Amino acid sequence: MEQLKLENQICFPFYAISRLITRAYQPYLEKLGITYPQYLVLLVLWEKDGLAVQDISEKLILNTNTVTPLLKRMETMDLIKREKAKEDERKVMIHLTREGKALQAAGASVPLKLLENMGDMAVDLDELLGMRDKIQEWIGCMGNK
Repeated sequence: MEQLKLENQICFPFYAISRLITRAYQPYLEKLGITYPQYLVLLVLWEKDGLAVQDISEKLILNTNTVTPLLKRMETMDLIKREKAKEDERKVMIHLTREGKALQAAGASVPLKLLENMGDMAVDLDELLGMRDKIQEWIGCMGNK
């Protein structure tokens, strides 16, 4: 049964590289006192502050029941503030705190440091960006199913 061999699985390399990239981020994010999922939430909010939980969930392709506990932890860390939307109290809006905003300057160096450490790999930046764009296309196609 060739289709059941690990080496023949389409999704395993994506799973493996995702885990390896997350591990590569870890030392940089530990210095900031955050995890990779928290970093992703911050990236979304640094781009546009004041989003609903549902909007953050959609951007990160995560269920709200996964994002909500993450946001609660980030609130206890004083990185974000959760508040009910004025126009619809069923909606919870997420805003960066002063500390969350201040972390942006340090967070900006993380992708650069990661790329510097990838310098040993035989992949250039244009190739990486091309792969990213192709994967984004696939995400778009699979997300619409």
